[in-house]
Amino acid sequence: MKSSIKWVATSCLVVVTMFVASCAVAYVEDDEEEASPWNRIATDTSTRLRDGWGGCSSDVFVVGDSGTILHYDGKTWERMSSSTLRDLSGIWGASCNDVFSVGQDGTILHYDGSAWDTVSSGTTLPLFDVWGTSSSDVFAVGWHGTILHYDGTAWTPMSSGTAVPLYGVWGSSPSDVFVVGNWGIVLHYDGNIWAKMESDAKVLLRGIWGSSPTDVLLVGYDGTILHYDGNAWGEMESDTTEHLLGIWGSSSSSVFAVGHGGVIQHYDGSAWTRMYSGVSLELTSVLSNVSHGVFVVGHGGAVLHCEGDVNE
Repeated sequence: MKSSIKWVATSCLVVVTMFVASCAVAYVEDDEEEASPWNRIATDTSTRLRDGWGGCSSDVFVVGDSGTILHYDGKTWERMSSSTLRDLSGIWGASCNDVFSVGQDGTILHYDGSAWDTVSSGTTLPLFDVWGTSSSDVFAVGWHGTILHYDGTAWTPMSSGTAVPLYGVWGSSPSDVFVVGNWGIVLHYDGNIWAKMESDAKVLLRGIWGSSPTDVLLVGYDGTILHYDGNAWGEMESDTTEHLLGIWGSSSSSVFAVGHGGVIQHYDGSAWTRMYSGVSLELTSVLSNVSHGVFVVGHGGAVLHCEGDVNE
């Protein structure tokens, strides 16, 4: 059940495409300090927030340490009861009433629109990310090369062919799924097997997102950003050496990446440019909602929201 603790959001809300356009064009960081286009929303938590999901029409969910789950309905933020004190690292949903979160000690939670319940994962290893194509096709990844698959009934282990920690998962279809992890590892699933891809990266890779099977981006430590064009991975100029932890976009010409030191990078289809976030906190994830705009979450309970009227 949801608790009675609520916080009123202070940001202007517009359609997400308008947010992305104005957010990206108006403010980039240069040698002068400027007002940040990102508004920090007050929450009552100082815990590390690790991931968020806003892929339905009316809701945004954010998860973090000590079982923290925050929910935004467009007007107020609520703390939800997760029935766990374990750290939660990843979240994804098939709908507003069908949401999964994963975390410490093999924790998997499921939200049915009313309450969060614990689901058996079959592992005690930490899980770091979750993503799917539908309520009966969901992938979770984690420590020691762990990949789990949910078919709508149960979670079962898949053979990843590696013991390297895996931190991010995204795909364009059930037969086109990518996973990234430590030591620059990139795995691809074709619907039958997981196979290692050549990336030339040697650093820890943390996040992955794409607009299509031939336009996939991943981020990692030391400012690493790689792009996949359907044939090979190539390195991009990222305009930062900070560790990048999360990535999301609305299209191939509007993508955000976030990371250490309050870094927020934006890609316009041609180049990556650093935006002024107004914070120096570690930022872990970026997400959006069609009704509520672009959000960034991070350490210290940070939730940033891009202002609607940033061109003034």
